Amino acid sequence: MSNKLAEFQKIILPQLEEQLNSYLNGLNAAPTLKKAMLYSLESGGKRIRPMLLLAICHMFNRQIDEGVFAAAGSLELLHTYSLIHDDLPEMDNDDLRRGRPTNHKVFGQAEAVLAGDGLLTTAFEWLASCHLSAQLKVALLSRFATAAGPQGMVSGQIADIEGEKKELTLVQLKALHQLKTGALLQYACQAGGIISGATAAQMTELLNFGSCFGLAFQIYDDILDVVSTQAELGKAVHKDQVEHKNTYPGLLGLNGAYQELDNALLNARTALNELKHTGIETGILDDFLRYFSRKDN
Repeated sequence: MSNKLAEFQKIILPQLEEQLNSYLNGLNAAPTLKKAMLYSLESGGKRIRPMLLLAICHMFNRQIDEGVFAAAGSLELLHTYSLIHDDLPEMDNDDLRRGRPTNHKVFGQAEAVLAGDGLLTTAFEWLASCHLSAQLKVALLSRFATAAGPQGMVSGQIADIEGEKKELTLVQLKALHQLKTGALLQYACQAGGIISGATAAQMTELLNFGSCFGLAFQIYDDILDVVSTQAELGKAVHKDQVEHKNTYPGLLGLNGAYQELDNALLNARTALNELKHTGIETGILDDFLRYFSRKDN
């Protein structure tokens, strides 16, 4: 990680954490519900989605104020809901998340469902009530709902479940993951551009970068399930093959998966080069690509 992203995170990440905790603690919610919501939110994580949004605003010299933090924070709340529900027995049936027992293992299955429901709905509540213009909020809320809902992440999740019964082609696998994982990551880039007043040409490249980054993120996650340990990831590994999941290593082999990762990263860098031609310094987004360090089995 170069100095640009590291220095930005050092300043902004503690502020984001403060905003997240302040918002949830300020809700007039049932104590058990609030405790369950905070448990998953405070379990750590890289905060990649909100940090992408914030980094793009910084890149465009957009002041990072209360409204921008709300847009970023609402994205992390919704992502956290998706993790709680993913871990449920009806979905991925995981016992560990980020090195801690999953929400339903601590609070019970019904409570975990409701904690996820609470995070999902209050994500939109926070964004709708923040200090951004009405025009910006409408634009963000519409695209946020599309990315998270049946035209985005949720369709990707059901395609993943149904795909366990058959072997997908590479084209089908990419389409699945562009929804399941890529939709929210692409929205993070899109939202940063909307808030910052990006031009149509700049928005095109931000969307291209977000799409490529999202694809790389999922390929890398599939690779880590093969080559990492539970201690390193904070969750169970080698589950994909046992559960007959469609993955890039399963379809292409480990070397083939790394090649697809390299292709996605090359396309992401191409989008950044095009963005540079519009007069934007993209170094901070270049640094995000350093997340994908090679780790052989």
